Amino acid sequence: MSASESTAAFQQARDFLLSHREDYDTARRDFRWPRLDRFNWALDWFDTIGQRRDRTALWIVGEDGSETRMSFSALTRRSNQVANWLRGLGVARGDRLVLMLGNQVELWETILAAMKLGAVVIPATPLLAPADLRDRVDRGRARHVVTTSADSAKFAEVAGDYTRVAVGDPVPGWESFSDSTGAAEDFEPDGPTRADDPLLLYFTSGTTAQPKLVEHTHASYPVGHLSTMYWIGLEPGDVHLNISSPGWAKHAWSNVFAPWNAEATVFIHNYARFDATRMLEQMQRSGITSFCAPPTVWRMLIQADLTVLRNPPAKVVGAGEPLNPEIIEQVRRAWSVTIRDGFGQTETSVQVANTPGQPLKPGSMGRALPGFEVELLDPVTGEPSREGEICLALLPRPVGLMTGYADDAERNAEVMRGGYYHTGDVGSRDDDGYITYIGRTDDVFKASDYRISPFELESVLLEHEAVAEAAVVPAPDPIRLAVPKAYVVLTAQHAPTEETALSILRFAREHLAPYKRVRRLEFAELPKTISGKIRRVELRHREVRRDGTTNGAEFREEDFPSLKE
Repeated sequence: MSASESTAAFQQARDFLLSHREDYDTARRDFRWPRLDRFNWALDWFDTIGQRRDRTALWIVGEDGSETRMSFSALTRRSNQVANWLRGLGVARGDRLVLMLGNQVELWETILAAMKLGAVVIPATPLLAPADLRDRVDRGRARHVVTTSADSAKFAEVAGDYTRVAVGDPVPGWESFSDSTGAAEDFEPDGPTRADDPLLLYFTSGTTAQPKLVEHTHASYPVGHLSTMYWIGLEPGDVHLNISSPGWAKHAWSNVFAPWNAEATVFIHNYARFDATRMLEQMQRSGITSFCAPPTVWRMLIQADLTVLRNPPAKVVGAGEPLNPEIIEQVRRAWSVTIRDGFGQTETSVQVANTPGQPLKPGSMGRALPGFEVELLDPVTGEPSREGEICLALLPRPVGLMTGYADDAERNAEVMRGGYYHTGDVGSRDDDGYITYIGRTDDVFKASDYRISPFELESVLLEHEAVAEAAVVPAPDPIRLAVPKAYVVLTAQHAPTEETALSILRFAREHLAPYKRVRRLEFAELPKTISGKIRRVELRHREVRRDGTTNGAEFREEDFPSLKE
């Protein structure tokens, strides 16, 4: 199959979903993933959109009110220039490139350029600390880094033979991204791109000290996110606002592939600190037609006056964790629209969701999406059950599923066992096929929509001289849903005082990325199994029973003025 035939098959699948946007039964029954051979989404799909209808592809509004708009054809030309320039710096097919930028035009230019070159992008959030970056360069075997001039200093501690590119002011020893404007606007690939060639390598937190490396191809995310397009209900001409930070998979979901699969506009509102009222006013001014936000943002929005937005978007969705029914009801009363939940992972596109025009059931995250065969498997028997681990059938294998975890055959065998991909999440299904999320099968939790691995945080705490043992669990929080809380056993030389707590919290603040920050601490003995393993489940239950109330032995970040941002 040639690239043109693959593109035609992709568009046919996309058009089928668009034409059955509110006809779930037909879409579920008749949709088939396009099986592609040669396919480069940036070259074979994105670049053709501007030739058909040259709408705005990217619209960025800065905190100061400044605006940048890029059409599809303009982004085609700029990404061609960046690709040609990066090729001149030695970026070649198969090379791995760490991309750590904020929501700025250069981010999308580089994503498209890397895709055209056949390079593998390692997305990285600007929140990462030098130790995290060292891991990405080393284990990711990165040969190139693109970041802002301001963040380039973080790489001073990251040794290695890799090309350094700075976006912004000149940095000694770094290539200047601005030089790309002098490159040719026409790009010729050095050969065909296979649909199963690697495209993205995501580092995602797990239950071990080291993050997992999730590998996606030129099909699994670009094509796989047809399901995300279908869930949101995106159509050509929509102006889509998704609140997500670069470096995380959700950013690629809804700020790159899903909207541009639909030929919609990606809208970005940059701000230093989230302000719900200002966000609503900006949505009104810009005519947002589609909106996606994590529950943390929804909780902030309902504390503001939702009626400030006089023309609310017709399509509103939430992802990250289940939404509280009260939030859904408040939005429905103010906007006359219903927030629709969706479920997916870094490893997949959206698997289960409430799709447009379908009946919603309170608490349910919806039904299996077209192209996904979802089974709930009993964790003991491995048999299908009304309640069990959410798993994806591998025959046929859904396109929107990762290749696997890079360099980890043992983990791949575990999650792909028995003809299913095992998500590690548990749910229940009713007679109509609606699935309700229950929780994780392991100890990983989310705080402010970021996945947190307790082991990673505990490893840092144990480096403090006063800490003998530590266990981190989620503690309920009215805004962030949960925050990391550490239960700590002290060494014999230290007392459980306010000064000790401050010292440990400050240490964690200095050695962890902001989204991993330990925000509460309690000195206590740790419950353990007979073999000596810490029973975090007991600590989690303790926090749930407490329901956010303060324990006299607990110290909180906000108790210490010196820790305030």
